[in-house]
Amino acid sequence: MTSDFISGRAAIVGIGATDFSKNSGRSELHLAAEAVLAALADAGLTPQDVDGMSTFTMESNSENMVARTLGIPQLRFFSRISQGGGAACAPVQQAAMAVATGIADVVVVYRAFNERSGVRFGLGPPPAKTAATTDNEYRSWINPYGLLTPAQHIAMFARRYMHAYGATSEDFGRVAVSLRRHAAVNPRAWFYGKPITLADHQASRWIAEPLRLLDCCQETDGGQAMVIVSRERARHLKQKPAVITAAAQGSGPDQYPMVSYYRDDLTRIPEVELCAQQLWAQSHLGPRDIDAAILYDHFTPLVLNQLEEYGFCGRGEARDFVADGNLELDGALPTNTHGGQIGEAYLHGTNGIAEGVRLIRGTSTSQPADVAHVLVTAGVGVPTSGLILSTDV
Repeated sequence: MTSDFISGRAAIVGIGATDFSKNSGRSELHLAAEAVLAALADAGLTPQDVDGMSTFTMESNSENMVARTLGIPQLRFFSRISQGGGAACAPVQQAAMAVATGIADVVVVYRAFNERSGVRFGLGPPPAKTAATTDNEYRSWINPYGLLTPAQHIAMFARRYMHAYGATSEDFGRVAVSLRRHAAVNPRAWFYGKPITLADHQASRWIAEPLRLLDCCQETDGGQAMVIVSRERARHLKQKPAVITAAAQGSGPDQYPMVSYYRDDLTRIPEVELCAQQLWAQSHLGPRDIDAAILYDHFTPLVLNQLEEYGFCGRGEARDFVADGNLELDGALPTNTHGGQIGEAYLHGTNGIAEGVRLIRGTSTSQPADVAHVLVTAGVGVPTSGLILSTDV
């Protein structure tokens, strides 16, 4: 059973971010505070209005420290979601539930880190990830064989997908080319003014075959924040609200973080399918109702998986769906119009939620016409989450 209790009851009314860089020169707390203040200003609210916060378990900035830094007087609600990028949309779900139930009135969702100049996820597991805990048990089955980094983990899935459906490196490259085209006209993007060709993609070096450098997301310093209030209150604030029409989380059978290699079919991502089922049921919408999508693109191959799991095309058909131009602004599903995590920045997907809000407002730097419903997804390969954002009608 899927409840639609929170559907349409809350909205994102403020978005704010720092610059996206490779060396911020600021502490992670500074980045978080800067992003939250920008989001509140965007909404026309102040720190004194905030009474709730939601973020990631991987976030280094505790709720109380962010509150103290900004002068937020008290918090009636705070929560954290695990699973790294899989958590991207879930804090917004938490915020929507808090607002819908009256637990809090103004909830801030934030994520800030120095992921390029500080701890780089792409370098492999930090010491805490090698400790003998149940959370790290799966690493006993992969670390001895050299599967240490996210790119290496996903390369295994990509290779199986290629074997099953005949996909090629060029099929992955077409995703990268599309996203970089969008990033090239986005002044916030790391690759602003720097589109690529398919030949550029094919000439980029291997990271973990079949993944090339241009298949991989950015390691980024920066922060992003969103402000969530009730739909009724949103109508009296300064920005056009992005209504949270649906929000879901999903963890599939035999679920591991990034390395669920023991399932019967490695080309399927059941936790994504579970999110899709909930989002369609809550919203009473379907794939044909979605006007644009923000698909979590830490690695290009998993964009193909998501297109299939969400029902935009059939199994094994995503490569043709992309080749036919459907991710472009004039395509059937304009996708990652900000450039995604490959072209704009890697903020654990939170910058993608902000782009979803801009698409609803009509202010994206690559704005399709007549956007009423936007799908936003979170990290793939881990327990995950998703959102549908809509215009207020």
